[in-house]
Amino acid sequence: MKTRIALAQLNVIVGDFAGNTAKIVEAARAAHRDGAKLLVTPELALSGYPPEDLLLRPAFYQASAAALADLAEQLKPFAGLHVLVGHPHREVAETASGHGNANRPIERGLPPVDTYNAASLIRDGNIVGTYVKQDLPNTEVFDEKRYFATDAKPFVFTLDGVTYGVIICEDAWHASAAQLAQAAGAQVLLIPNASPYHLNKEATRVDVLRARIAETGLPVVYVNMVGGQDELVFDGGSFVLDADGRIVAKMPQFVEGHAVVEFDGPRPQLGDIAPTESLEAQVYAALVLGVRDYIGKNGFPGAIIGLSGGVDSALVLAIASDALGAERVRAVMMPSRYTADISTFDAADMARRVGVRYDQIAIAPMMEAFRGALASEFAGLAEDATEENIQARIRGTLLMALSNKFGSLVLTTGNKSEMAVGYCTLYGDMAGGFAVIKDIAKTLVYRLCRYRNEAAQFAKRDVIPERILTRAPSAELRENQTDQDSLPPYDVLDAIVRMYMEEDKSLAEIVAAGYARADVARVTRLIKLNEYKRRQAPIGIRVTPRAFGRDWRYPITSRYAEPLE
Repeated sequence: MKTRIALAQLNVIVGDFAGNTAKIVEAARAAHRDGAKLLVTPELALSGYPPEDLLLRPAFYQASAAALADLAEQLKPFAGLHVLVGHPHREVAETASGHGNANRPIERGLPPVDTYNAASLIRDGNIVGTYVKQDLPNTEVFDEKRYFATDAKPFVFTLDGVTYGVIICEDAWHASAAQLAQAAGAQVLLIPNASPYHLNKEATRVDVLRARIAETGLPVVYVNMVGGQDELVFDGGSFVLDADGRIVAKMPQFVEGHAVVEFDGPRPQLGDIAPTESLEAQVYAALVLGVRDYIGKNGFPGAIIGLSGGVDSALVLAIASDALGAERVRAVMMPSRYTADISTFDAADMARRVGVRYDQIAIAPMMEAFRGALASEFAGLAEDATEENIQARIRGTLLMALSNKFGSLVLTTGNKSEMAVGYCTLYGDMAGGFAVIKDIAKTLVYRLCRYRNEAAQFAKRDVIPERILTRAPSAELRENQTDQDSLPPYDVLDAIVRMYMEEDKSLAEIVAAGYARADVARVTRLIKLNEYKRRQAPIGIRVTPRAFGRDWRYPITSRYAEPLE
């Protein structure tokens, strides 16, 4: 018997139970119209993911339960449609004796509770069953063991003669949950997900699911969330694999949408397969989506960017313009006595190419005022990084003043290479609300700029002037300054940062890979010394397997020094 299954790749908002319910209902309406018998939504689609410490609030579970009941009621008109919806679930224990799951959180002043990451099946207005996640991720950006208890009970149901088993996200990265579902009679696995993007994540997911298929012989329906949530970006890319591990349907990444896949019994039939985009295309789309959703979901009217005529601010301006539209973006050039004429020209040229508002505010008078105010304190001392940092802080103050006055969010422009080694100024170029490229290495910055200039899908191409891409990068805070005066070449710096910070390679392993001992010692020392700066930086979009932020937790105060050999 043939059955149509709908996949809803939703962009939801944490805590917006009414809005998320409306999205699920709209997806159900489309699925019912298309003749689907089953609709699968992402992990925690009702509440959004990750709710973080909202999950410690009893009222949050009460709101979730009320929203689930309301959703069930709103789904009644779609007769015969089964809807699998992810939601947080809370059960109050019968006694206070401590019986039950050892991992459950205990809320002070309340009876012991079991709180779960769950998915419930709704049919004709009724909740017919609930599955709770068995494997809780507690690595990288995940800390679900802080919030949820586990269970080891399968949940299966039969529709049109086929038995479906439900597992959730991390369950699919381990063998046990899929095998339990198979033992309970499952012929197809349904997997709601909230799996955030990082480089090469799409291929990794497929490989992991193929391993589950090899163990069980069960085809897979994998439905992933899409959208930006603080520093995370969920990329969608939902897919269906047959019992041989072949992709028979795949949705595009980074866009909300719905798809319907037809099954002949337990066998998925060939459907639409979205092409796999290049790494640059994926990362650029992730950054655009991250900016659009952070600005939009938090209600900012637009963005302000300090434009320098350099490559980093050029990339951020292109991303912001693509994310928000030129009318919601403002660029401000703040030249000093060290700003080259070509920097001013290139900044104005780029602003004109993308069509944003562009203004200049000279900082030389303000810098002279600072020099005068500090003259007696600094008497007899040579100028150094102090004066350079004052210039950066003047610019940060001006941008934040404009933000305060007009409500738009300041987007900072520091990249991962700079953030790693502290080539940035606290309360200066680090001042702002959202760090768009803080997880983008400098070498990748250039690749993304080239991609943006050449990609055919953009109406405006070549928005970043060529000279910005070919000039030696410089902070322009002193005469004839270039980045390489203070840093190793960026290809060397980025490789050392990647191996040490993202791959946890030892210093000896990095040296053995061909990098100079002096460079390895210097870069890793700077990473350690500048932890205090990064702790004060705005959050930004994560695109690598390890970003500075929630999955990098090194102490500021530490005397440990790793040996080079």
